[in-house]
Amino acid sequence: MDAINGADTAWILVSSALVMLMTPALGFFYGGLVRQKNALSTIMHSFFMLAFVSVLWALVGYSLAFSPSLGGFIGGFDWVGLNGVGLEPNKEYAATIPHQAFMIYQMMFAVITPALISGAFAERKRFKAFIIFSGLWLLLVYAPVAHWVWGVGGWIRALGALDFAGGTVVHITSGISALVCALVLGKRVGYGTEPMEPHNATYTILGTALLWFGWFGFNAGSALGSGALAVSAFVNTHLAASMGALAWMTASWIRHKRPSVLGAAAGAVAGLVGITPAAGFVTPMASLIIGFLTGICCFFAVEVLVRGRVDDALDVFGVHGVGGIIGALATGVFATKAVNSAGNDGLLYGNPGLLLTQFMAVAAVAIYAAVITFVLLKLINLVVGIRVSPEEEARGLDSSQHGETAYQI
Repeated sequence: MDAINGADTAWILVSSALVMLMTPALGFFYGGLVRQKNALSTIMHSFFMLAFVSVLWALVGYSLAFSPSLGGFIGGFDWVGLNGVGLEPNKEYAATIPHQAFMIYQMMFAVITPALISGAFAERKRFKAFIIFSGLWLLLVYAPVAHWVWGVGGWIRALGALDFAGGTVVHITSGISALVCALVLGKRVGYGTEPMEPHNATYTILGTALLWFGWFGFNAGSALGSGALAVSAFVNTHLAASMGALAWMTASWIRHKRPSVLGAAAGAVAGLVGITPAAGFVTPMASLIIGFLTGICCFFAVEVLVRGRVDDALDVFGVHGVGGIIGALATGVFATKAVNSAGNDGLLYGNPGLLLTQFMAVAAVAIYAAVITFVLLKLINLVVGIRVSPEEEARGLDSSQHGETAYQI
């Protein structure tokens, strides 16, 4: 184990812990946005994923995503049950840290991705259906796409598309799948006619702050070492989040004549989503531009295109889907080898071909995620039913699904 670098290993372990924190943070972010009768069930969606996906990842998910490729489309079964995933480095992925450190870092990405989708069907999906859907989605959508983009031999990686920390793998897959979920499940009872205001905005701000904090592990940790590239990704992450918050809040201020606190929170998350694929490939000034673009475009998508038409309850598609697409395409514009020699130059640096490659990767992943998600939902609905009854929805999922409540009144 002489090749192991202690500083790199320490940073990846810290980054893994930071990304782990993001999933319960997401629970608070989402939990504050729903009505009181659904607060606990919404938080549970994220908390449960932390346990459920971790076990599934160790058993089979990691092998499907990262073990030797089967034709560029999926990993094999070489590392099922973490067989062969030891404390020696795997030089194909990270030469200076133990293989298990890389595995558990990637586990935390896998944990949060299906949890992100839950915001689209908040307040109306059966918990049993949620468990079945999340497990199958992880194995049939997340693991293959992770292999395509990051796995050695993956076809999108071979194509030359760039995704530093998960804009395509995490945010486009979850955002597109969220839109499909919202369309298939239909609108909540009373949507558009009854008030459905967030019951605890302070939870959402707390969740946003913890997400922002954890995102440094998400993006800077993806350097897989503690050197200059991690610094670059760290700086870019913070600047994009800051600009995204300012852009969304300003747009909301202009449209609604008031500076929205929740708008600032949504904008920060949009900026973080947008910079994720680009974090290790662009300059700080480019990160400001990406943060601005995602803040404005995600605001427009949520406020003008989606809300009122589709009941994407917590704006997952508008923030993660749209933000991930913008970030992936912006990577094709702003990427430069001056920041990361292992990347590529984008449109602004004389290589328009990278933008085309990024578009192809975005389109392929979006179509694949949409089709598999639609099929899964239809099949699960035939077997167990995906939506609670109108009576259960009226009572709230805290009571009807879990027999507990968030607050004792």
